[in-house]
Amino acid sequence: MNKQDFNDGLIGFLDASPTPFHAIENMHGMLRNAGFVELDERQKWSLKKGQNYFVTRNGSSLIAFTYSGKKDYVMVGTHTDSPNIKLKPNPLIKEHGVVKFGVESYGGMLLGSWFDRDLSLAGRISYLNSKNIIKDTLIDVKKPIAIIPSLAIHLDDKANKDKTINKQTDMCPISTCQDDFELDDFLKDELLACGVDDVEKIYANELSFYDTQKASFVGMKDEFISSARIDNLVSCYVGLLSICSVDDDKPMMLIANDHEEVGSETTAGAGGSFLENTIKRVFSDYEEFVQVVRSSVLISCDNAHAIHPNFASKHDKEHAPHINKGVVIKTNANQRYASNSKTIARFKNVADVVGEPYQEFVTRSDMGCGSTIGPITATRLGIDTIDVGVPTWAMHSIREVCGSDDAHSLYKILVHY
Repeated sequence: MNKQDFNDGLIGFLDASPTPFHAIENMHGMLRNAGFVELDERQKWSLKKGQNYFVTRNGSSLIAFTYSGKKDYVMVGTHTDSPNIKLKPNPLIKEHGVVKFGVESYGGMLLGSWFDRDLSLAGRISYLNSKNIIKDTLIDVKKPIAIIPSLAIHLDDKANKDKTINKQTDMCPISTCQDDFELDDFLKDELLACGVDDVEKIYANELSFYDTQKASFVGMKDEFISSARIDNLVSCYVGLLSICSVDDDKPMMLIANDHEEVGSETTAGAGGSFLENTIKRVFSDYEEFVQVVRSSVLISCDNAHAIHPNFASKHDKEHAPHINKGVVIKTNANQRYASNSKTIARFKNVADVVGEPYQEFVTRSDMGCGSTIGPITATRLGIDTIDVGVPTWAMHSIREVCGSDDAHSLYKILVHY
């Protein structure tokens, strides 16, 4: 696949995936189109060699794999979630002539980037129908329905000096002046718009606000891609296209976990049992399971911090990746990343063979270091792991930036593994 087609597809995937639920729904469709067969964790599995499969958990995590009987898997680990603001269970606040929503921040957000944006709402709703059956449906309002306006500088003389943001009081999206607005009525209308007309009662939701501005190319020669949720839907897209591109006899697995931004210690997160359960069902003999784990490699793909041209001092100058200069290999002496000399050597060798560049990132020794699903998965399974990622600016902002070359380069490396 050439770079332009790859990036056009990436932009479409970013726009169509405002929540992890929507990302998995889109990946589900692409895998089915590529001939993958869906499995159900609640049913007995009967696998056939030469067939490719996928399975989901919670509607927000997914594992896809080829099945040839070979044990030396190339596993690509990603995550589907991004920092955002989520509705509280009883969110409506009616005061000062408006209706606003009580929200809770998810993950390590750059809070200031959420102000003055046209926000919409998307996610999952659980409801009861007339047959007394609880069902789930995804919604995406798409239309801008709320905004978090900044306080005018005339009323805040410290706005450009030492501004602080209170998550409880300052981050409430304002939606309407209609004081008779009721959320359940609004959600029932949205369900009806999705073709769901049998709703007796709405029980719960997992709904998130998101920026309605579309992903776009930026730069004199479209050097950059600007979008929400680049961290880490870019890696999900790269991994998805990679596993759909390899031959059926190549042992490859894609793991897309939810909840990485909040620590991964959930049923659907990398700290849960999803991957271990899946491998053990594919290779039920314990000896085979250990052989698979110890003969495979996990490539944990999560975005890396590109050197910011306006804040270069925040990087170790010898380990400061540039956008559009290649995939970043991430290392940390305290094992916040799981890369080691053996996994790094193999990755570099594959990149050299296909002629793709790579860079190295180590955080400054006097600064903290983020982490990924890499160390978590490596610890739980005992699998050799490397942490890599596409260099990115403005990570955890409502709108992030990556290069238009790097994701395609990573795709070519993964396919060649």
